[in-house]
Amino acid sequence: MNRNINVLKQWIMESDNIVFFGGAGVSTESNIPDFRSPDGLYNRNDDFSYPPEVMLSASFFYAQPAEYFRYHFTRLLYAEALPNAAHYALARLEAAGKLKAVITQNVDGLHQRAGSQNVLELHGSALRNYCLNCGAKYDLAFIQSEAPGIPHCLDCGGIIRPDVVLYEEALPQNIWRAAEKAILNADLLIVGGTSLVVYPAAGLVRSFKGRRLVLINKEATDYDRRADLVLREPIGQVLGEAINK
Repeated sequence: MNRNINVLKQWIMESDNIVFFGGAGVSTESNIPDFRSPDGLYNRNDDFSYPPEVMLSASFFYAQPAEYFRYHFTRLLYAEALPNAAHYALARLEAAGKLKAVITQNVDGLHQRAGSQNVLELHGSALRNYCLNCGAKYDLAFIQSEAPGIPHCLDCGGIIRPDVVLYEEALPQNIWRAAEKAILNADLLIVGGTSLVVYPAAGLVRSFKGRRLVLINKEATDYDRRADLVLREPIGQVLGEAINK
């Protein structure tokens, strides 16, 4: 076992209040692309007329819903994706009573599917959808049945939108406060699969006042110098080895 993974394993054993904060890199091993890596969504040569940063904004959604949903259906939904070793390891750690919260920037629901219970979704979930007019709720299966068009409410005919936070929109304050509280109370914060460049979410790491900060990411981040331990290996490998079955 890698020496650094051994160190992480020991720190996990010594900790009673662990929080995990993760980003898109947690799900790449489930074949869901991230955003900023060389193979990520932001670097693809797509047949869309606008860059992803524009199409994932609230103003674009309301101005051009048809084009937004074309992108949503083809680039953001991965209904067949399965949890990977990282998701399952975190679920085991929570079941053992050590992991108090998973804070995620992902919208794929894989943490819950792996068995995690206390998951704080900073950017919402693509599995949940609601009518903009009457608020009626719809699951992913219904949304997919409407592809490739704009999904409309069966009750009132209003446009249905995914329950995700788009650019230009504020993060849900109840989730933000819960995440901030969890990090403030943690003695070990494990940050994984995120470049820590998306704000305000990345700023949560600044709230950590605990004993040890661990970063697991293939690329360097601006927070590396603040960390007590940095690992560059695949996150599934790291957490799978550090958190025993």
